[in-house]
Amino acid sequence: MKLIRYSHHQLTRTGILDPDSGEISPQPGRAPVADLAEVMLLAPCEPRVIVCAGRNYGSWGKLRKPRLFLKAANAVTGPGTPIRRPHGLRRLEYEGELAVVIGRTASQINRRHYRDYILGYTCANDITADDWRTDGQWVRAKSADTFCPLGPWIETGIDDPAKLHLRTRVNGHTVQDSPTAAMLFGVDELLAYITRWITLHPGDVLLTGSPDGVGPLTTGDRVDIDIDGIGVLTNTVH
Repeated sequence: MKLIRYSHHQLTRTGILDPDSGEISPQPGRAPVADLAEVMLLAPCEPRVIVCAGRNYGSWGKLRKPRLFLKAANAVTGPGTPIRRPHGLRRLEYEGELAVVIGRTASQINRRHYRDYILGYTCANDITADDWRTDGQWVRAKSADTFCPLGPWIETGIDDPAKLHLRTRVNGHTVQDSPTAAMLFGVDELLAYITRWITLHPGDVLLTGSPDGVGPLTTGDRVDIDIDGIGVLTNTVH
């Protein structure tokens, strides 16, 4: 099931998308209320907390524990909206990632039961201002406005997040291409580790890390984060 947030007639709504017909219904079995072509998709959730796993793919070597950081909620933006390049920045980077959307309050969870706390999965782009990361300004580097595109929807039908494949394209050219099985710490391990100290609530988001191929973006670039079984998140740099 594909869960969406969208704007229609200047109102923000939630619904279920039928990918075959493009019709949007408010609930399963209810009559359609709109068509995908008639609405503007928004970020599919409004997280209070965005926890990110850094260096979580194999090329970084084996870490003993997950390496975590946060992005601020103001960074969230939706599919099709511009990524704003800060004035004077020398290097802006894309980082395609699988995002986990929390479905129920999660505190000190057992990794064997991690699925009980997940609403679904979506695509994410962990946009980074590399200049500011290099000089130690990680809050600015990760949390400027529009630095966390999410979408296009939440897919609830994924049983095993380690059996997906992620590709990032810049202007149609594939720059990242990796199975999610290459993550050093799986979704189960990450959620068990994070919720020892940080309680996650419905709508909160875990970004699971980015594979090899992270690189620069320039004004006018189009970025597609494509994850099999979920969909494609597309944004353009302005």
